[in-house]
Formats: sequence, structure tokens, C-alpha cells
Amino acid sequence: MSERVHRSVMNIKVGMIFYILSLFLAFFSRRVFLDCLGAEFIGLTGMLMNIMSFLSVAELGIGTSIVYFLYKPLQEDNHEKINEVMSMLAYLYRCIGFIIGGIGILISLFFPWWFDHLSTGLPLVYFAFYSFLATSMSGYIFNYKQLLVSANQKQYMVSAYFQTIGIVQSLTQILLAYYYRNLYLWVVVGLFFTIIGIIVFNYRIRQLYPWLQVNINEGRKNLRQYPEVLKKTRQVFVLKIKDFILNRSDELLVGAFVSVTQVAFYGNYTIIINKLIYLVNILGDGMSAGIGNLLAEGNEKNTMKVFWEMTATRFFILGMIIYPLILYIQPLISCWVGPSYRMNTVIVYLLIFNLFLKFQYNTVYTFVGAAGLYGDVWTSWTELIINIVVTLCLAPFYGIIGILLGKIISVFFFNVFWKPYYLFSEGFHKSVWEFWRPMTTYYTLFFIFAFLSIVIKLMIIDDYVNSWTTLIEMGILIYPILLLFYFISLFIFTRGMKFFISRRPSFYSIMSKLTFQP
Repeated sequence: MSERVHRSVMNIKVGMIFYILSLFLAFFSRRVFLDCLGAEFIGLTGMLMNIMSFLSVAELGIGTSIVYFLYKPLQEDNHEKINEVMSMLAYLYRCIGFIIGGIGILISLFFPWWFDHLSTGLPLVYFAFYSFLATSMSGYIFNYKQLLVSANQKQYMVSAYFQTIGIVQSLTQILLAYYYRNLYLWVVVGLFFTIIGIIVFNYRIRQLYPWLQVNINEGRKNLRQYPEVLKKTRQVFVLKIKDFILNRSDELLVGAFVSVTQVAFYGNYTIIINKLIYLVNILGDGMSAGIGNLLAEGNEKNTMKVFWEMTATRFFILGMIIYPLILYIQPLISCWVGPSYRMNTVIVYLLIFNLFLKFQYNTVYTFVGAAGLYGDVWTSWTELIINIVVTLCLAPFYGIIGILLGKIISVFFFNVFWKPYYLFSEGFHKSVWEFWRPMTTYYTLFFIFAFLSIVIKLMIIDDYVNSWTTLIEMGILIYPILLLFYFISLFIFTRGMKFFISRRPSFYSIMSKLTFQP
């Protein structure tokens, strides 16, 4: 096994372990927090965290731009060049941290108009927001070195440290919320564990990279040697704004057009969906740095083989998360936090379809980023404008449905049609038909099984599932069988899944015999 593949596998393995732990903890903690701290406070923290996400746009895509310049020196083990790039990153991220702090303070001046109706009171709003602000600032000023670890395909280290600290933090908050029900204490715990995480992670970095010498002053001078950083930053910046509005502004929009309490209702669904998104990202984060190294090698045949392998595995993972959402998310909400927290079925299907649109082109996006193809800035502006216009037109009348339609309408054409064309024409220098001929099979298989999931839900799940026991029974009886037939279909009809399975010759031989493949 090559070093690149080994590190990718390690990233995925560690990511999966923490995914399972955090998934269980998220479900348990959400119920405790809603019961002990109240839906209004949970909705408030959701909105404040969305404001912090908005402030992170100030990062301008600098991290994404600079990581691109780390792939080659890491491959060549060029410590001098790596120190130059990391010094530049340290300088820029320190500036970003202070800019975020200043903008955050200015935004907080408007809180008396935004949150004056909350029963929790403005002092708690300010205390929570400034704690979140300090956490965000410290992440840029002290934790920028995690970008080096990720570019070096050691994302599993970042996951291990920060996820472990996050789990301990959540357990502490659960216990304190249950016994004391103190909102201020809940916030203080988050800030305390942020400080612990910074100390522990930076100590480990010094052990792992003893030759790493970061000089802030030199980093400022190095900007002149890398004019492409600023060029790519300008290109990525628009992508960052677009991604925030399309993917990370939900709670802000729901709070603005519906209510703060509905943010908590909506948040129950997004917690489930975000945990599933994290499952998809485990594979992406585990392999994205490896794709950068793959493209740097310039082996066209191997590049296309890996592209279709990743496409097949991503579509299988999409099936793993989309089909159970269709089947079980409504009864899961009823069993988890109570039937009163269920939302309209139309909202649920729009959430699921938006998730599909976001991740069906994930392989394309990974290769676009690894190749540094950020020149199509016009598409981001177009998506942004369409989203804003549609949301402002529909959200005042249709609420959450209007917000979700704004997302779906704005991204459909670009995610499904433009990005593949851009990658194949500018990145692979091939006809886009080489993408669409095999891709049609993936779409066809996926939607056949999605339609089958809806039929099963309407005919069986809706009538039968009314408790944890029946939910688990239907999960065991239906989901594995559905997923197995989907996997077999991908193996029979797509080359990408055959490429992937052939990495295990014995398993490939068994699958070939079972499916009568030559």
C-alpha cells in the first residue's frame, strides 16, 4: 500500500471512529439541552454560531489558497519552502483573527434591536457571543498549523485531538446542564475547552514538526514572493461567501423570516443531516490532500481511474445517508425529541434534495480544488444573486420552504452541469461527454432506489413505526437490504465501483461470481 493510500485510509478510519462517538453524543446531548436549557436558548446559540460562521468569511479563502502551495514542497520534503509558506499563513491568519474580533464587536452593537424580545436577557446574549468570538479568534491566531497537518494527509491527527476534546466538552456540558441548568456555565465550559485544545494541539505540532520555524515578520515579506496567493484568494473569497449563504446561514434566515424558537425545531433536523454530512466529509477530507499529490504526479490514466472510483464510492455513501433520511427521519424526530418537534413533510423532502445536490458533485469539487481551478468566479456571483433574490421573494410568504427553494434553485444548474464541464475541459482537457456517458448510470440507479425508498416509507414505515422498538425493527429489516441491492447494482453497472472493489482481489472475485460478471 502506497504512503498516500495508507494516510487516506488512516484519515477515514479515525474519522469514522469519532463520527460514531459524536453521532451518539449529539443525539443524547440535544435532548438534554432542549429539556434542561430550553428551546429558546438552543435557538439563540444556533443563531449566534451562524453569525460566527458569517464572520469566518473574513478568512477570504486564504487557507484554501495557501494549502495549494504546500502540496509540492511537502512531496519534496522541502522544509525551507514549507517554513516560508507557513510564516505567510501565520501572518495572514493573525490579521484575520483581529479583523474578525473587530467586526464581531461592531455587529454586537445591534443585538439590542435583534434580541430584545428574548426571555433569557441581553447580558446572556452578549456573554455567549463574546465567548464564541474569542473561540473563533483563537482558532485563527493559534491553530493555523492544522492546515499543514491536513495538507500532509494527517487529518486523522487533527480529528483525534479536536474531536476528543469536543467529546469531553459535550459530556461536561451535559452533566452541568442536567444538574445546574445554568446557561452561563454552559458557555464557560466551551471557552475553557477551547483553551485546552490550543495548548495540547500546538504541543503535539512541535513534536511532529521540530524543524517548523514560523516567523510572522518574514511571513509579511513573503507575500511579495507569492502573488498567486492573493489572486487565488480573490477567487476563493467569492466561493466562501456563496457557500456560507447557501450552506451555513440556515439558522439566521429561519430566525429572521420565521422565529428564534423555530430555529431550534429546524436545528433538530440539521443536527441529523450535519452528522451525515460529516460522514461524507470523512472520505473527502481523508483523500483531498492525496488528490493534490495525485495530480502533481501527472499520471492521466491513474487520475481518471481514481476519479471514477471516488464517484462510485461517493454515490454509494450518498445512498447510505439519503435513503435512511427518506425512510426514517420523521419517526426518528418523534422518538427522539417528541412528535411536537416534527416539521412539514415538504420541508423534509426539500432538505433531503438539497443535501443530494450538495454532495452529488463532491468528487468533481474535490478535483477542482486540488487542481486549483478557481477561475470561474462568475458562477459563484450568479449562484449568490439567484439565491438572495429567490429567498427574499419566497421566504416572507413560505418561510422555511422559501429558504430551501432559494438554495435548490440557485445551485441546481451549476452543481449538476457547469462544474463537471469546467473540470473536464480545464482540468482534464477532455470532452464533458466522457463525464456524462458513465454519470447517467449513477443518476439513474440512485433515483430508482430513492423512489423505492419513498414507496416503502408510504406503504410501511408511516403506518408501522411509532416507537423506538418499531423504528429499530424497521431499520434492521429494510435498510441493509435496500443498501445491499444498491451496492450490487453499482457494481454490476458502473466501472468505478469495479475499480474500487478490485483493490481487494478476493472480494472482487466473490462479487463477480455472485453477479455473473465475466
